[in-house]
Amino acid sequence: MNITVTDKAVKWFEDEMALGSGDAVRFFGKTYGKTEVHDGFSVGMSVEQPDDDVLGKTEINGVTYYAGTEDDWFFSRYNLVVDYDEKKDEPVYHFDSNE
Repeated sequence: MNITVTDKAVKWFEDEMALGSGDAVRFFGKTYGKTEVHDGFSVGMSVEQPDDDVLGKTEINGVTYYAGTEDDWFFSRYNLVVDYDEKKDEPVYHFDSNE
């Protein structure tokens, strides 16, 4: 699994969540909502450090963005692209097939 975070999304995370070098953002599947590929589930996020069981990660400006193996059920077969929705002023998540 690859994780891509656009420049606009990085700016949102750094500004809104006051993230800096050494911080980490975990993406995970949660009940309720809808994504492009999941009905009844959406993407959640939390600020927490990864353990050794990482499914995919990327580091930008010293901040690690990742998903853990416990969420393989949600992210399997996909790469995650995190972008920014200017109208809603929040991140938006896209799923690209990695098969």
